[in-house]
Amino acid sequence: MDGSEAIRQNLEALKRILAMLVAMAGMADAGGLGAGSLGAGRPGGARGVGDGAVGAGGQFTFFPRKGAAASRQVRAEKSKLSPALTLSRALYLAILRLLRPAEAATRRLIIAAARGIVVTLPPLRPRKPKPAMLRGPRAFLPKGPKKRPKPTSRILSLSLLDPPRRPFRLPRRVVPAHAAPRILGLDFSATYCPLPPPPSPDDPIDAERLGQRLAALGAALDDLPGQAKRFARWQARRDAAIARDGPVSSRRLSPLRRGRPPGGRLARYDPGAPLPHKIREVDEILAHAHALAIYALESPDTS
Repeated sequence: MDGSEAIRQNLEALKRILAMLVAMAGMADAGGLGAGSLGAGRPGGARGVGDGAVGAGGQFTFFPRKGAAASRQVRAEKSKLSPALTLSRALYLAILRLLRPAEAATRRLIIAAARGIVVTLPPLRPRKPKPAMLRGPRAFLPKGPKKRPKPTSRILSLSLLDPPRRPFRLPRRVVPAHAAPRILGLDFSATYCPLPPPPSPDDPIDAERLGQRLAALGAALDDLPGQAKRFARWQARRDAAIARDGPVSSRRLSPLRRGRPPGGRLARYDPGAPLPHKIREVDEILAHAHALAIYALESPDTS
């Protein structure tokens, strides 16, 4: 089974989906997400986020944060850093429903592309023993003021492991603010505070984290061979740790979690079967990529 052609086709389809998501968010001209990270150029109809970006056809709008000065946004555009902006709740959830299966499909394509890659890990560095002065009376002396670490640019990278399931996690029982009981005192002269309105689809939500995830997905799609080597190094470190310490229950043995992939709606890939209702293109890509990843993990290429 040679999955190189299937990997290439799914990769191109995921790039188209990412371009659509970026166009929906109106972030095609934002810093950190350029034409190189999309693989197919900038989608038409999207404008820069610094001047009130709208998506294709003017349907999707960024909402600037309250109190953000225009000069701050101009400086952010000049430094190629996307300003802190928000999306409407409905648009944010619509992008997230497509982003989760796209991330899972990219992760599985990386696993399939890593089949047959052999890496050599460097030797482990010996741990340096603590100095003797720290074990003596000087360890109890007050320490000086801590130096502030220099701000470093965060490297965006797609996670190679599926988020684990938490079957024993209790759901949080939180009463929304608009449905909380009003307990009033006997002081009738106190001012009455009205309840906050219920959540609306037009409420602005912070989209900074969403933009980082889109940028990480674009970087992974642009450098699939590099991500495959990264996964091969993870496999080598896992095998070395198992050989040294034995299987530990807290260590991840498989990058994929059991059951259906995150965000997917198809249980298995069957190109000849009729598709159920409400199946999207990203669901078919995820099911196919999941089959390729399972084959790569169960039948490693040792030649």
